Amino acid sequence: MITFDRVSKRYPGGHEALSEVSFNIDNDELVFLTGHSGAGKSTLLKLIMLMERPSRGQVMVNGQNLKNLRASQIPQLRRQIGVVFQNHQLLFDRSVYDNVALPLLISGYSVRDIGRRVRAALDKVGLLSREKDMPITLSGGEQQRVGIARAVVNKPRLLLADEPTGNLDPALSAEIMTLFEQFNQVGVSVLIASHDLALISRMQHRIINLRNGKLITPGGQAGGS
Repeated sequence: MITFDRVSKRYPGGHEALSEVSFNIDNDELVFLTGHSGAGKSTLLKLIMLMERPSRGQVMVNGQNLKNLRASQIPQLRRQIGVVFQNHQLLFDRSVYDNVALPLLISGYSVRDIGRRVRAALDKVGLLSREKDMPITLSGGEQQRVGIARAVVNKPRLLLADEPTGNLDPALSAEIMTLFEQFNQVGVSVLIASHDLALISRMQHRIINLRNGKLITPGGQAGGS
């Protein structure tokens, strides 16, 4: 699903956010990406979404070499990828339903298909009864669930999450991670950037560890196995 082959990213001014990073993530795999603040986690995710391009090396996503994609082909790539952010990035002047429907509206789905897909996504995250509510009336954990529903409503093959539990307490964080596992179990590849080592070490999935832009563990099982 994802291959990084000796990927480096140097920003203007000389800061090298990633240096010679190589790894593979298989189809249907759930993997954690961890490291200190500034280790390069967000840059790595941006390369997968083509929000940035590498300075050196190659990134492959779902069999496509992203180096070969033209600007006009980027929207098609992004429709295959669901993204969950730490701060939800919800539209607070629109209902829960409308927030989740937004990617489908942009993609040109019919009203009937939008309704079916939105309600299915909300049902999966346990918020079907809140579809008419405004996001401001929801708890932080519920807002994050809306963000997850929006990320999966397009039925992407790949789900990326950037610190999705960073603002949540331990119990809610565990619930959110369980949701990601459930999507992974139905065939979605998942890559989660997280600094919560205590939580991810209990979940027994592969960990990719970055330090100062370099890969320091190719990834055994969490918990040292």
